[in-house]
Amino acid sequence: MKTSTGRPTGRGTRGIGRRSLLGAAGGGALLGTGGLLGGAGLTGCAGPPGGGPLTLRFYEQKSEVLAYFDALLRRFERRRPGIRVVHDETAIIAPQFVRDAPADVGCFNDNLELARYIERGVLSDLADRPAARRIPANIAALTEPYATYPGRTSVLPYSLTAAGVVYNKRIFAEHRLPVPETWSQFIDVCEELRKAGVTPIYATLKEVWTVWQGLFDYAVGSLVDTPSFFSRLTAQGEDIGPDSPVSFQKDFALPMERARTLTKYFNKDAAGRTYSDGNLAFGKGKAAMYFQGPWALTQIAAVDPHLELGTFALPVTERAADRRARVSIDLGLWIPTAAQHPEEAKELVDFLMEPEIIDAYNRDNLAYGVTKDAPPASDPRLAGLQPYVDKGSFYLGAGTFVPLSVPLGNYLQSAVATGDFDSMLRQLDGDWRRLAIRAAG
Repeated sequence: MKTSTGRPTGRGTRGIGRRSLLGAAGGGALLGTGGLLGGAGLTGCAGPPGGGPLTLRFYEQKSEVLAYFDALLRRFERRRPGIRVVHDETAIIAPQFVRDAPADVGCFNDNLELARYIERGVLSDLADRPAARRIPANIAALTEPYATYPGRTSVLPYSLTAAGVVYNKRIFAEHRLPVPETWSQFIDVCEELRKAGVTPIYATLKEVWTVWQGLFDYAVGSLVDTPSFFSRLTAQGEDIGPDSPVSFQKDFALPMERARTLTKYFNKDAAGRTYSDGNLAFGKGKAAMYFQGPWALTQIAAVDPHLELGTFALPVTERAADRRARVSIDLGLWIPTAAQHPEEAKELVDFLMEPEIIDAYNRDNLAYGVTKDAPPASDPRLAGLQPYVDKGSFYLGAGTFVPLSVPLGNYLQSAVATGDFDSMLRQLDGDWRRLAIRAAG
């Protein structure tokens, strides 16, 4: 889940009358940052009078892969003479739907923003596309927790990212450290590194998204079933607190104990460090581990292309089998019900989902395949999380279910600074209660 700078996008939520919560989140917190910045680009797509190429509009969220997709679109045009495909020029998708002029095909991160359109039924059913049968059930299910529309497959997963602990293999080898499989082993590794004068974990607390994406999500993910938790929390309505069936104070208590412990092994200047600082420092070998996803690998490699890195899922229990990876549908394909050229749009979706096309995209962009016949990740830096993808041992980050009207990252910054994670959990329960009251009203 990341923006054009490689950062995860969007925090979503399921329910509290999800539509009401989205409204409470400031009109839906528009998260799409890709596309070519500039004019609205909402003109019609029909060919010019007198005949000419039929024009399809393609909206792709991530600006860093616009050139990649542009090359694919030119391949599609060569296969289908008479069709011209243009990138939509909007920076966000809301105006397209407000003006009833959405792009013919969308390629977007599955998050809170996309959930708005899924639940309103303005995305077509893609269940009949050939590729829909090639998507494993556990990956298809990842599109459901944020929103669904009855009887429809609104989104076809296109690209999966999996995040965990990135580690410096040279440092681990020099200190003869194993890849930890349990919480105790992980703490032992951190202690050994600290005794040797090596910073165990590089943290970048100045940018809030790095705190909730890493520390918060990783600590929660293997201890709490996040979709189930937020679904049950929503169903409780206003009854949220330490004695309610589910609550942040109750269900997130152990994960936040783990998070508090992890902060002891951060770099001392973490509060003032940004994501770019972290990539630079980690690339220079200034820490053994880094709580980031594959979006950081390219920037780290720019510092030292020969740095040997691996990835593992953070263990937060004493059972090795409990380990899971944080995942997201980094891109999914969809066709609006208002697409001007729905049949041609389906042809484009089918083309993009062809094994040769989709597998190459995921290989070239450090992502994991989403189809039953997808090859494993070939990049050795991704290999450590491939077994979790294969087995479906993964989770959607807890932070992605929290609406942007709740400043989760700021709460986490304060909790790390003070060590008081209990107050943060009380605050989260209070915020959720207020959202429920607002939704009920």
